[in-house]
Amino acid sequence: MNKLKIACVTASGLALMLVGCVSQQRYDESQRKKAELDREYQELIQQINQTLVDARNMQITRMQKAIRISINNGLLFPSGSYDMSESAKQTIAKFASILAPHQQTKITVVGYTDSAPIGPGLIESGITSNLILSQRRADTVMQYMISQGVKPDLIAAQGFGESKPVASNNTPKGRAKNRRVELNLANAGE
Repeated sequence: MNKLKIACVTASGLALMLVGCVSQQRYDESQRKKAELDREYQELIQQINQTLVDARNMQITRMQKAIRISINNGLLFPSGSYDMSESAKQTIAKFASILAPHQQTKITVVGYTDSAPIGPGLIESGITSNLILSQRRADTVMQYMISQGVKPDLIAAQGFGESKPVASNNTPKGRAKNRRVELNLANAGE
């Protein structure tokens, strides 16, 4: 009976040690991924600051498993439109050239709007809600990035309309902050 107890205790001890090894491997892998993402983040910030003249209309945020580049909508789209201006195309083309080395990284283009009602011009063109407008803007940026060499299978677009505001919609300044497009670069393998 004692030998059986010892064998059970030894087996459970061995199992705990194996769990510890797996956890250490997972920890090491997560640390490797974190270091890789930190390196990509620093390189991206440096490249953006060197390449883009109007970087003050952008915000780069390092998240746990991704990098988010938030671009003020005023830099990309005229008010009440989802057609990019020529300067916006130049900016997005520069982004595409910066992001090209990260082709193993999934890019999600996310569009947001403020809570202002859709104007009659947009309604006439079939845009009946802020959600639709944000999706069209995200699609426009995505399609332009694809035309500039970003792989179609590594990019997606999603519109969220007026949800997820980053500022109050009660002031012009707050509404301007809420009108944005974000490029989210997910960590490779995520």
